[in-house]
Amino acid sequence: MSRLTLNRQDLDTVKSAVQRAESGTSGEIVTAVVGESADYGTFEWIFSIIGGFLYFFVAMFFSDSLQESLMTLSWQYSPRHLLLFYGISTLLVIVLLYMLANSRWVDRLVVPRKIMTRKVRERAMRHFAEAGVFNTRDRTGILLFISELEQRVELIADRGINARIKQEQWNQIVTDLVTGIRSGRGVDAICQALEKCGELLSRYFPIKPDDTDELANDLSVLEK
Repeated sequence: MSRLTLNRQDLDTVKSAVQRAESGTSGEIVTAVVGESADYGTFEWIFSIIGGFLYFFVAMFFSDSLQESLMTLSWQYSPRHLLLFYGISTLLVIVLLYMLANSRWVDRLVVPRKIMTRKVRERAMRHFAEAGVFNTRDRTGILLFISELEQRVELIADRGINARIKQEQWNQIVTDLVTGIRSGRGVDAICQALEKCGELLSRYFPIKPDDTDELANDLSVLEK
């Protein structure tokens, strides 16, 4: 999934797409994007420490050569110098690997997909509550939630919608959105997904004469 870089115009474009999608339905659509849904520091440290131990293990096979090199560098060489070299170099490897692990592509390699899936779902459910999607008059709100690092999209519907529209009907919208973002068409893909959401909601929940816009239409850019 390409990284979403959203400027003011992009945010306005998405807001307009939400308004158009809601124009024919009593449903409410909330959109949000987050850079990453959780702090995966524990997995980054585990990766770094394992890498450090692997370095230490491999380096042990070269102890004779390292010892000879150290002896040529100091007339006062002692075995403690070799131990000191191993300790400092292993620590440096761990630190360097941890710095490397903070990049997105390494996180995607070292963090289990099952963990990422769960964390994205939890973060989406949290925003579902924080944004008040659960609190519409007829319980007809949906959340379109995009998490960049994990390359996942969650579409969560309130119980009023779930009673009539099954999750399977949303899955193709989610799949198409992920494909669009991966191809670098982030904003266009989001707008197309919103259009499809509006069409589906209009079919089951047409707009009412006394309909009001209950939730904000802006795309929320969240912190983890």
